[in-house]
Amino acid sequence: MSSTAVMGWEVSEINEAIQKAIKLSTTDAAFRKLALTDPNAAIERVAGKPVPPGTRIKFVESGGAHFTIILPEMVRSDVSELSDAELEQVAGGGRCVGTCAASCAVTSTVTIGIPTVGSIVSI
Repeated sequence: MSSTAVMGWEVSEINEAIQKAIKLSTTDAAFRKLALTDPNAAIERVAGKPVPPGTRIKFVESGGAHFTIILPEMVRSDVSELSDAELEQVAGGGRCVGTCAASCAVTSTVTIGIPTVGSIVSI
């Protein structure tokens, strides 16, 4: 898999499918309804190939200011101490040295408007 692939799709394929879906949703009411009710099927229709299993896509209709905020994974509240593995990650900087921006960018993205996949997904 090349460095520009995300779950079996090239970033250019993802961007192209998104742009096709957006364009088609402005002129085809049936496709727009499909995009809102079954977004994976809509992307598969314009891309000509299946969306990777486990991929969740969501289209939102325009109509005022919308902010899509991606929340990070839940933290278990029943754990009061860090595990040895967690302690090793934070000792001496852990995995954030040089990679924090990449890992945090995916889980802390605030999406306004229509971004390209390259601006959201860290390759």
